[in-house]
This record gives sequence, structure tokens and C-alpha cells, in this order.
Amino acid sequence: MTDQNLPKTLRQLVAKTLGTHFREVTEIIEVPTIYRSDDGSTRQKKVWEPLMYSNQVDLFFNELYLFFPKGLGEVVAVGSGSNTKVGQTVIYSKFGAFCDYIVLEESKAVPIPNSDPAFLTLLVSGLTASIALEKEADLTQGKTVLVTAAAGGTGQFAVQLSKLAGCHVIGTCSSDEKVEFLKSIGCDRAVNYNKEKLDDVLVKEYPKGVDVVYESIGNEILDAATKKVESCAHLLKMYFVYFTSFLCHVFRLEISNSIFDICLQLLRKSASMRGFFLMHYATDIPRHLAHLTKLFSEGKLRMNVDNGAGVPTGPFVGLEKVVDAVEYMYSKRNIGKIVVSL
Repeated sequence: MTDQNLPKTLRQLVAKTLGTHFREVTEIIEVPTIYRSDDGSTRQKKVWEPLMYSNQVDLFFNELYLFFPKGLGEVVAVGSGSNTKVGQTVIYSKFGAFCDYIVLEESKAVPIPNSDPAFLTLLVSGLTASIALEKEADLTQGKTVLVTAAAGGTGQFAVQLSKLAGCHVIGTCSSDEKVEFLKSIGCDRAVNYNKEKLDDVLVKEYPKGVDVVYESIGNEILDAATKKVESCAHLLKMYFVYFTSFLCHVFRLEISNSIFDICLQLLRKSASMRGFFLMHYATDIPRHLAHLTKLFSEGKLRMNVDNGAGVPTGPFVGLEKVVDAVEYMYSKRNIGKIVVSL
């Protein structure tokens, strides 16, 4: 595609107001395509930044805002000063990824071998698990690791990376289908919390407790995990699935245990809860991205994506299907990362 053949307009999914229901607050609009030509240097040299067709978009957000929107696509035009080639497939992270085309700074375009949407899972989900477990979990062979939301985007990585480190892994999930998926990626004990209480499983089967908790649910799941951490254990807090309520109710997040109770549980075991935000470890990203890609290419790591092919509203193809994909995500039926093909 030449510069002359590039679209004059593009479609974007935007939020027209604040609210708690994604379908009600968003709409698709058509806007002129704006190509940035100034590279920001004092030389005033005009450099066209890579423009790429975003044909896969990963969902990672709450009802009000879009967090870490990521895309995968083929480069269709570049500027004269660009080292990126037309036709190269790249992944990227940039606000505004829910659109037909997007203009990117070249530094944000990460080349990948092919257009497999599994690569989308690396940018946040895979990197979060890889870096957090290395920096904060002190993983060693023989430790017991509890992963909540284990069949989700980042949970699937935490399970597999912990197994590669020689650990015994417990994973929580919400359906029997997800139980089978967790077994297929090496999880030693999958717990469907709709059929079994995590608290009971940990008390009966793991009386000595767990050494590491990779936690991203909150509420009663967090409570149960906190009670069963071993002495000097590490509890890694990625984010709350219920973080949406946190925003929608103006910073009033309700959890079933008080903060005092959680702190007391940790204190009496000299255990720790550590928050993790990926961009605080930006310098570690290239090394971990290369490592995860290598594991994937060697067949040692599975990166599962879900495009909704098995549900009535799927498969998720086109901007119009983003809303359906959002509602599917909140139904908790997805296995791996949800993607939308644009």
C-alpha cells in the first residue's frame, strides 16, 4: 500500500461519556487520518512514523478507562527515516488501539516473526508474570505457588513459568473447562471455586501453607490466600478483577476482610504482600520479552488467546464486536487473553 492509497479517514471506538456499562458509553466514530510528520527534533526534519493496520487488539480495561491497550498488525507505510519495513508484523502498546489504523512512533513498534495473535499476550500479561516472579517471588524448586485467575491472560504465564522453575502449582478458575485447560499447561491442582471453596482445599490439602501467591482477584479469594501463606512467604498483588468497582464507586473498594485483618495475617508469619506495576521495571522488558519469545518458539510455553469463536456473540471480528468482547470478558468464560480482529 503506497502513501497515496492510505485511508483518508479511520474509525475509532471512543467513550462518549463516563459510566459503568461499556456498551452504553462507547460509540464508533469516523475521523480524518492524521499523519504526524514532525519527529520533535530541533532539526525540524519531517519523518513519517510507522502506520500499521491493527488487525488484532487485546482487551485489558475496566468499565471506564482503557488500560494498556495493545495491538498487532502489519506495517503499511513508513517515513523516509524509518528502519521499519513495510510488511513487517509488529506488536505495540498505545492508547487508542481500538481503531482500523493507527500511527505509531517507531520506538513503540516491536517486530515479531508472524501475525500469530498469541504474541499479543506477551506485552503485559506475559511480561508481568515473568518479571514479577523473578523480582518479587524468590521462586526456587520445590516451592508451592498459588495462582488465582490461573486460566486468564497473566495467570496462564504464572502457572507455566512456576512449573518451569520446578514448583508445585495450584490454580484457581471458574469452570470445569478451565480446569482442563490448567491441567493441560501443567497445573498440579486446579480449583474450580464455583464447586470447591479455596479455603477448604488449602486447609485440607496444603496444611503447611503456600510459599508464593500470584493474586489478581481480590475479595474472598485474597482472604483465603492470605490465611494460608507460609512463614516468610511472598504474596504478589497484580491487580483486582474487581478494580472496576474501585473506579466506578469513586475510590471505595470493598473487600471481605479489613485491611487490618490482612496485615495481621501477614505480620504473624513474617510474610509480605508486594504490589507490582510493570512499567516500574521497564529496563527489564527487552530481556524478558526475548526470553518469553524463545520459550514460545521452543514449544515450552503456551500463549492462549480467545476470540470468542465458541460463544453466540463471537467470533469477535470488527470494531462493532469490541463491546461483545467486553461483555464476554466480564462473564468470566474466556480462557487466556481475549482478542478482537479488526
